[in-house]
Amino acid sequence: MIPPGEWLGVLGGGQLGRMFCMAAQTLGYRVCVLDAAADSPAGAVADRQIQADYTDPAALAELAALCQAVTTEFENVPAASLERLARDCVVSPHAFAVAIAQDRLQEKTFARQCGLAVVAHQAIAAAADVARVDASLLPGVLKSARLGYDGKAQARIDQVAALAQAWQSLGDVPCVLEKWIPIAREVSVIVCRGRDGKAVTFPVAENQHRDGILAATIAPARIDPALAQQARAAATAMAERMDYVGVLCVEFFVLPDGQLLVNEMAPRPHNSGHYTIDACLTSQFDQQARILAELPLGNTRQLAPAVMLNLLGDLWFEAGQARLPRLDAVAAIAGACLHLYGKREARPGRKMGHVTILGTSVPDALARAGEVSARLALEPPR
Repeated sequence: MIPPGEWLGVLGGGQLGRMFCMAAQTLGYRVCVLDAAADSPAGAVADRQIQADYTDPAALAELAALCQAVTTEFENVPAASLERLARDCVVSPHAFAVAIAQDRLQEKTFARQCGLAVVAHQAIAAAADVARVDASLLPGVLKSARLGYDGKAQARIDQVAALAQAWQSLGDVPCVLEKWIPIAREVSVIVCRGRDGKAVTFPVAENQHRDGILAATIAPARIDPALAQQARAAATAMAERMDYVGVLCVEFFVLPDGQLLVNEMAPRPHNSGHYTIDACLTSQFDQQARILAELPLGNTRQLAPAVMLNLLGDLWFEAGQARLPRLDAVAAIAGACLHLYGKREARPGRKMGHVTILGTSVPDALARAGEVSARLALEPPR
């Protein structure tokens, strides 16, 4: 175990890094953030920030010299930076796992190697791939193989003739064409695995998206208990096969017939796991800090049903004019737990915070979430 009072590091200064800092500091650790932004959300609460790019050799050397262990808050950190840090300090997750999560095709190949089903798809890496596309995959969604998130770098394709133009609009980069399929629900599992191989999962979360961005999470998910157990076992199997160390999120599609398909994974805490801060004995960020410091994993038991609503920058504007959302009205609702990320500038689509609403049951939590939505003029979760 790394003794409290020592330094832990995190690559990335966003809200996930901010919440990691708070969890690690609660356990008595000092935290250093490496991020190029002078006003990063994580840097505002960290004990120290190294303001530099993630590939800066001097900055990486400084972070490795200061910290006994380093983690990351997002998956697009260059694998080479993680390998450089690993020469001088403990790094989790390791570069191999991050590299898989950075590429949609590698993700799908890996899931199938684990014996798990994925959406029918085809790699689109050259003009020849466009010319010989499998028409049975249409209608479909063309996604960049790398660096896409929150609905970015994607295009809906209904006809073969539209594929070439869509691929060009994404920059002729390697892509994957996924068949569009009707889904009953989208769910996710947060799995936490220590260096000793022990792993725990949080209750399965049900996710609702709007314009490609997570809008609401309902926990526990409204699915059959056997299917929930299947999802938790699948996520654990993926972590074990990678010998993963850290917090991992695996997202799934649930089809109308109850079949479970792996969608994608994120090698870090996830937006759909934010409900764990208020609704569970230990949060996903507590687990991330525990794993990095080589402390025992915490209990993941959920104490109350919960609904999490994302608060995007759109709420800070009305008819094109800046305004403050009715946050006081939200805080007045029983069971509503407000979290703001300290971002100085609100922009449409930017995640500014979230609110988790606790209830005595899922229907009760949904009803209270409806009250929050009404006061903020949000579309309520279904």
